[in-house]
Formats: sequence, C-alpha cells, structure tokens
Amino acid sequence: MTDPRAWLVQDDAYGAQIALREELLATRRDDVVAVTPGAEAAIEELYEAVLEWVRGAAAFRLEFGVCHCPDGRAVALDSDDKLGTMARLVQEDLCILQRSADGTEHVLTAAVLCFPASWTLAEKIGRPLTRIHVPVAPYDDMMAKRVQRLFDNLRADTPLWRQNALLYASPALFHPASEAKPRVRPEARPEFLRSERQCLLRLPRTDAVVFSIHTWVVPIGQLSTTQMALLDEHSGHDAERST
Repeated sequence: MTDPRAWLVQDDAYGAQIALREELLATRRDDVVAVTPGAEAAIEELYEAVLEWVRGAAAFRLEFGVCHCPDGRAVALDSDDKLGTMARLVQEDLCILQRSADGTEHVLTAAVLCFPASWTLAEKIGRPLTRIHVPVAPYDDMMAKRVQRLFDNLRADTPLWRQNALLYASPALFHPASEAKPRVRPEARPEFLRSERQCLLRLPRTDAVVFSIHTWVVPIGQLSTTQMALLDEHSGHDAERST
C-alpha cells in the first residue's frame, strides 16, 4: 500500500453501514465490542490514528470535540469510549493484536466488530492467532508461521492489505457464527457476494498491530462480466484474492 492513509475508506455505503453500527452499539454492544486488560495504550494510539485520518478526510470536520460526519451526524469524541467512538466514525471494524507475554504470537486484545463474516468476537477475544483461526481448515502450522512472520516484519509506515470474496445467501452485514457451527459453503451459487478489504497496520508507539476490515455486500446480479468470469473460475466456491 503506497499511501499510508489508505488503510481506511469512506464509500457510498457510509450512511447505511454507520446506521447499522449505531444500532448494534446501542442494542448489542457486548456482542460487538470487547477489551482485555492491558489494551488501553494500544486503544489510545489507534484512536489517535483514526482521528488523524478523519482530520485529513474532506467529508469529515472536527471542531470543539465533535466530529461532523458525511451522513450529517455530529459525533461527540468520547474519550471514555474510544472503541465505540471509532465505530461511529468509520465503516471499518478494528481489531487490535498485541504480542503475547512469551513473545511467540500476537493476541487479540481489543476489538469493535460490527460486521463479522461468520465468526464471533466472544470466542476470539484474548486468543492468539493460531487459536483465533479455529476452525479455518487451511490454517495449519506452516500457515501460522507465515502469518506470524508477516506480523513480526510489518512496518509502521507501510500498511498491508488483501481482499477476499465470499459467497453468501444473506446480505446481512452482522453475520456471526459459532466455532461449533461454522458456515457451510453453498453448493449452488447464492445471491450475494461479500468482500472484505483487510488491512494490517503497525502502531509505532505501542507496537500493536491493527487489523481493519472494510466490508461490501453486493447482489451477484450487479457484478460486471469480468467479475462474474472470475467467480466462474472458482466454480462457485469462496474465492480469496490477496494484494
């Protein structure tokens, strides 16, 4: 990623997605926000990074402790609820991972996750990377080592990103699933394509890693001919593409 500001995106779904995030924060906060002890400094640094991005975004305006957003809301910058405030400002879900006490893996220490793609925050918070990826079949020991090396070598001035494409029968953005009942890949092509732009950003002061997730859900029928051809290459199964 050549532009370090590009780890966050504001698009034409902003209003609808933020409205859902507001609803989830108000009615299901325990399902979408989680913090472990010791994550406070990393949350503070991430909060500063999000506000820095907002200050440089033309569609937002910060003044007197309030952020005026593209959808017309005025969001108070609540220093006592930094995760909740960030969730009300940007479309991305934000997960903070910090190195474990023994130094071997990164652990999910805090997150605001309003749009889970078939996983549940309560089952992942406080867990290391290898445990977080249960029950992802391809995440074996070799894959775990590769991912950990990626985290270890991540530079603060160079965020990384990847994009996936997942086939869903439902357009619901809030789509949790338990490890005991993982999502079953559809045999026939369903109606919706869910795509996540996932970024990794190192916070220089605390050395924590931020995993941000920007989600799009579109009807299959709205895809271009080229996009449909790419899906056809994968025979109707979930396709994952990285950059």
